[in-house]
Amino acid sequence: MPQVVRSRIRALHGPPPVTPLPHRARSLADREAVAVLHRAARALLDALPELTDRLVEALREQEPAYRAAMETEPSEIWQEVHHSLRHNVASLIQPREFREAAHRTSRWIGESRAEQGVPLDAVMHAFRMGGAMVWQDLVDDTARRHPEDTRLLVHVAADVWNFVDEHCGVVAEAYRQAERRLSWRRENQQRLMTAALLDGTARIADLPDAAAMLGLPVQGRYAVLAVTGARRAPHGTGRPPLTLPQDTPALWHPAGDVELAVLPLGTVPAAAEAEPRSDDDAEDAPAPGPAPVSDGGLAALAEGMTVPPGTRVGISSVVTGLASVGDARRLAETALRACPASGGTVLLDEHLPAALVVSSPGLGTALADRVLGPLDRLDPADRDVIIETLTAWLDSDGSAQRAGAKLYCHRNTVLNRLRRFEQLTGRCLTRPSDAVEVSLALAARRLLAH
Repeated sequence: MPQVVRSRIRALHGPPPVTPLPHRARSLADREAVAVLHRAARALLDALPELTDRLVEALREQEPAYRAAMETEPSEIWQEVHHSLRHNVASLIQPREFREAAHRTSRWIGESRAEQGVPLDAVMHAFRMGGAMVWQDLVDDTARRHPEDTRLLVHVAADVWNFVDEHCGVVAEAYRQAERRLSWRRENQQRLMTAALLDGTARIADLPDAAAMLGLPVQGRYAVLAVTGARRAPHGTGRPPLTLPQDTPALWHPAGDVELAVLPLGTVPAAAEAEPRSDDDAEDAPAPGPAPVSDGGLAALAEGMTVPPGTRVGISSVVTGLASVGDARRLAETALRACPASGGTVLLDEHLPAALVVSSPGLGTALADRVLGPLDRLDPADRDVIIETLTAWLDSDGSAQRAGAKLYCHRNTVLNRLRRFEQLTGRCLTRPSDAVEVSLALAARRLLAH
């Protein structure tokens, strides 16, 4: 092999060559070398099918990333390689006429390989293999037909390899642009699919595709978390500065002023067999899968979260199936409405009376006006003392002693205030129905006040 070739082939897997020097006027030897190059390139065009066969076979042997494509679409790969070689070799002879066509072919190859998921390193290696094979054939043809002109090819070696590097750059840029488009398209599809699940508009037929795209089980157990009142995390992540317990998966989705998170809580275990089994059968049976997260598990999740001051968080009940995520979203938003304006976390299953009130704000307001309306005739300070005492007594499970400890007053003071409330409103706190109405009215006054 001539020395001209060996040096280039050894550099094939090394760092890319430096930027070519500015164009200079060619010497007589350079012009003679260009003529030799054109003559060899014309001969190469005549033997292009055979060169294509050799390059395709070399790719099959040396580049595993191309192997699968060649097994499924051998004719298409051959045509692609032939098309690229034809334009690139022709560009060596007539650069002005074929340069743009050669660039279009290289860009198309870069985009196609990105869409097929072929690694960029493999695509670049394939182009450099093609460049090495073309250069080798140019030298071999000259050495065979006109051996005295072989030395002249030294003068055009840099031009040929700069041409190869130029096309590698075109391919790489097209590949990266296509990769960015594909990434944006995947992210957009994931956002749209997540939005459809949370809105409850996803079609049943689309659920398997949604599960595969989002990495979620179709028959899983889910909860939805709704967050508002917090600034978004830095660096444009789109997530609120809310810390979930470690290893808690969450699929976040913005919805106006509220951030939603789908929380996968495990798969639903298969139903137990109805027919009893013997002890031997039980020993051979596989261990059951992980049990779904219970309400207690959601309570632990809520307790383990780090919620910044002023942030309001609502957590839905557990639902079964990806198709029920929309229901979980509505439950989470109900829990969020039941959250105090000052912030905090509300687990829906632990605040169902408050959830009932905020689910029907008109009825809740009417109940508050009916039960607590007589207190509005008092001085605001007196009214607030009675409502504070009543709330503390209910939160203490009807214990005047514990309510007094919370309010820093004697139990008799608590009892006197409660009797005054009963006199003003006509309610009896020892009557269960009245106690329920008072509790709901207080929740409505607290949650629906503007």
